[in-house]
Amino acid sequence: MNPRKSDEIRTFLIQGINDNKRGIVSETATHFGVTRQAILRHVHNLQAEGKIQIQGKTRNRQYTVIPIAKIEIPLTVSPSLEEDVVWRQHIRPALEGIRSNVLEICQYGFTEMLRNVIDHSESSAANARLNYFPGRIKMAVIDFGVGIFNKIQKTFKLNDPRDAILELTKGKLTTDPQRHTGEGIFFTSRMFDRFSILSEKLYFAHRAEGDDWLLEDEKPIVGTLVEMIIDPLSTRTVQTVFNKFSSSKDDFGFFKTHVPVRLARYGNENLVSRSQAKRLLSRFERFGEIILDFKGVSTIGQAFADEIFRVFRQDHPDINIYPINISSQIKRMINRARTVTVSSNTNPSNSV
Repeated sequence: MNPRKSDEIRTFLIQGINDNKRGIVSETATHFGVTRQAILRHVHNLQAEGKIQIQGKTRNRQYTVIPIAKIEIPLTVSPSLEEDVVWRQHIRPALEGIRSNVLEICQYGFTEMLRNVIDHSESSAANARLNYFPGRIKMAVIDFGVGIFNKIQKTFKLNDPRDAILELTKGKLTTDPQRHTGEGIFFTSRMFDRFSILSEKLYFAHRAEGDDWLLEDEKPIVGTLVEMIIDPLSTRTVQTVFNKFSSSKDDFGFFKTHVPVRLARYGNENLVSRSQAKRLLSRFERFGEIILDFKGVSTIGQAFADEIFRVFRQDHPDINIYPINISSQIKRMINRARTVTVSSNTNPSNSV
């Protein structure tokens, strides 16, 4: 086996063990089209190098990656707590030697999330965690306060805590506009390979690969747990993420947003009504360009499409909405709404 393929297999094993502790050998063999025996040789080499642990035998065998650094810091939350000091004294030294772009992303995410705890959580205590593995950096910030989704719901008088998640994905949302821009969670969720929030009964996650979103009910917890995961070899940068949502390379303003439409649904309900559309459209006027991502949504109703692509367009002609990942049915509904616009507006938008 050539050295390059060996390195790829070792990387695949290390990155996959945390997600598949028992079946990673078979998964790796299938992925690379080699025998289990060939993969097991790599496994035993990684064990001999002190990079993984093996527990149990045969069918009950489990693999665990040994962390390069593992830190948990209990914190007393008060106005005097400084997020940059916690980063500089505790987290930064454990990440010595990683790529500068990854270090910058970790600093941005960690300090933004800890600042949120200080200013918003109403918690007297928090924990900061770092688990640095050969193929994964995982940071977490945990508080025991009112819960992020609950607080947003009450502050903005939303009908459901799930609406808080939809609003967070849009960006420019804060319960304290005097001290915050509401951009921290939006940009942090796009910088990391995986970003997740667990609060009360709701678990919200975003994966950079495929720009996937997840919303699930979980066992309730008190407070909020935020996790951020990134590959130490990632080539993503803070600036490229900022640039993606600005109007130009020379303009660092938050001009564009990317909204997952499926988060406007409750459960498996269909998106058919104007009230659903209005909930989705809330605060769109703060942006110049909106990407509406219909991934995971196969159909929409006429009223829903009309409210977004005719009524909102007439009221906000300077705001551009770009639908992506649309089915043939959604395309027809959008074109139908825009056809009405063409017959009554001298400056119609283009059809999909």
